[in-house]
Amino acid sequence: MKNLIKVERARHDMTQADLADKVDVTRQTINAIESAKYVPSAVLAFKIARVFGKRPDEIFELEEGD
Repeated sequence: MKNLIKVERARHDMTQADLADKVDVTRQTINAIESAKYVPSAVLAFKIARVFGKRPDEIFELEEGD
């Protein structure tokens, strides 16, 4: 699953730790999602999207084979 979290964080001048605090996970979780080592739950995907004022499908994209 591809995502634009890193891009959105940069647009909002936000660190991984800042985002993690806003969605109540660890910074390591955000890092793992950004590097495609972890696929977030639907609830977490919605929370992340909400922080950026976007829909989940504007942040996350399924890749072929997902």
